[in-house]
Amino acid sequence: MLTAVSLARRGLFTAHPNPRVGCVLVKDDQVIGRGWHKRAGLGHAEVEALADCQVNGSANPRGATVYVTMEPCSIHAKTPPCSDALIRAGVSKIVIGSSDPNPKVDSLQQLRDAGIEVHTGCEEDACLALNPGFFSRMQRNRPWVRVKMAMSLDGRTALANGVSQWITSEAAREDVQLWRAQSDCILTGIGTVLDDDPQLTVRVSDAVFQQYGFGEVKQPLLAIADSKLQTTAQFKVFNAARDVVVYSAAEKKMPFDVVTLSCDSDGRVPLRALLEDLARREINEVHVEAGATLCASLIKAQLVDELLLYIAPNLLGADARSLFALSGFTEMAERCEFEFVDVKQIGPDLRVVLRPSYESA
Repeated sequence: MLTAVSLARRGLFTAHPNPRVGCVLVKDDQVIGRGWHKRAGLGHAEVEALADCQVNGSANPRGATVYVTMEPCSIHAKTPPCSDALIRAGVSKIVIGSSDPNPKVDSLQQLRDAGIEVHTGCEEDACLALNPGFFSRMQRNRPWVRVKMAMSLDGRTALANGVSQWITSEAAREDVQLWRAQSDCILTGIGTVLDDDPQLTVRVSDAVFQQYGFGEVKQPLLAIADSKLQTTAQFKVFNAARDVVVYSAAEKKMPFDVVTLSCDSDGRVPLRALLEDLARREINEVHVEAGATLCASLIKAQLVDELLLYIAPNLLGADARSLFALSGFTEMAERCEFEFVDVKQIGPDLRVVLRPSYESA
């Protein structure tokens, strides 16, 4: 199963909006087929593994054991059901890592009725970790939200005059590109667009992606939270070959996609409604690169699932800009608590992955 997990990760940058799935076929203690889902519209992992049997000396999958990271699909979509393909192939046993959260999929009984032995929950945590966004979209009607921030040792993101290039090292900035690439959408705020005029694209060479075995990468959708609709087509975010959607409370005809949402009580774009619209667009993972205000609003609304924090070994001083625009706490019980998931040194910097401990996350 862990081999299937490794295969699934090859679709890290390309499988969305479908889940990342890997599959291994074993017969007579030998692997006879491997497959993973490469891209929406192409064969699913199980079909690819069955096809690989023919490539590898025309091995016959009849009687084989299937190890697959997610429950085989049982619905007709862009491709036929994988459950039907496995039944036709005559496999004898299927070992499944995680269920499919899509309520339309229910293949387990179909497989059992066909005489196939079915086992579930093998290396479930590793299999679930492949697709946090797909599960979030299916079960919570919103994408998985990952907020990326970079700060100095004293928790500052920019000098008082707004200068922020560069707090972290080139190695850290290259690492960020990989996180951008595995997301379906990059979300920013109008403040970042006005202040920095960034492109917010994936800018890692094909050679780097090939090094990871991830293949070709599509630019993620860019979403901008802009309550007053201050965005114009002259900003650099429109220079890249990718889709851009602006969420605003203002109604105005613009030469780009604008979704009008009713403002919340503080006059800002309602973030939960924004994320629900992204879910309708089949967005699984949202990578947030924004300023202290939008990021704090996501935290206060309990909409942050993961915090990706880069810490540089330098000090910017007390008058520099803070990480989050959070204030007004009078009791320690009001603090926002996170749990450490991973800590790794990237060049001279530290990359810390944290997840919030609020109940709804």
